[in-house]
Amino acid sequence: MTTLIHRRVEPGLLANLIHDVPTPTTLTDDHRRSLAARFRALGTLEHRRLDAWSVERAGRVGDDFHWSTRSARRIIGNASLRRATRAPATTLLDAVRDEVADQLVRATSGHARPRSLARWLGDAPHAVIGVVSAEALNWAVELAECAQTINAPWSVAASDAYYDVAGARTTLRARRDLVIDVADSRVIVRVRSGAPGKSAGPGLRTDLVIDALADPDGRAAARMIGLWPAAGVCLAVDATMDDLRAGARDLVRTAVVQRRHHVVSAA
Repeated sequence: MTTLIHRRVEPGLLANLIHDVPTPTTLTDDHRRSLAARFRALGTLEHRRLDAWSVERAGRVGDDFHWSTRSARRIIGNASLRRATRAPATTLLDAVRDEVADQLVRATSGHARPRSLARWLGDAPHAVIGVVSAEALNWAVELAECAQTINAPWSVAASDAYYDVAGARTTLRARRDLVIDVADSRVIVRVRSGAPGKSAGPGLRTDLVIDALADPDGRAAARMIGLWPAAGVCLAVDATMDDLRAGARDLVRTAVVQRRHHVVSAA
């Protein structure tokens, strides 16, 4: 049976959720081989990319990804908060300005990859860059306010978690914003805009299992916490083997749905 903790966002919530966490589970090489075999059985001609969003959409194929102020604010906002934590004298506003400036320098120097955030910003009008900066500042402030309630060592995740499934042309990605050190384990906090839907729980399980797969030793985070500050809602999933298996099954089912869609489209 899987577990899902539902709470209203209130002062001290994160501090309470990072205490009394269960002993985390470890994924073995047998678990990795079993998952890889299932994905390999679902042959694909294109490189397959799966994440919590694709699971929450039940594998429905949407429009191709494109950069926007909403998709750029999280990356710039998280990077800005990392800058501010490394240099406490730096304000979040200055950190956002510096991060945007670095992105633009990469674009103008020719070091930005095609379709990257830096390239998109380099081609964007000044008004769009201004909106991106404002959105990123709001994101960084909101994330900093969440982090200030944590009474344990924390850091802004350097990147999302990625795992390439061996021989299956499949890449898995898990969102993570804050990483909290708890005893011999860690707790991951993921922040989302809007309000959680009915499939938010499976989405958290997906991030939980991908984060465990991406860990070199297969150690899962003790708890995956999802925050929807605008809705005042918090959901959390513990790293039990049942939850990890459920997350893996959701990923495989999503791949099945996407494969069927591609087969029908090609017919």
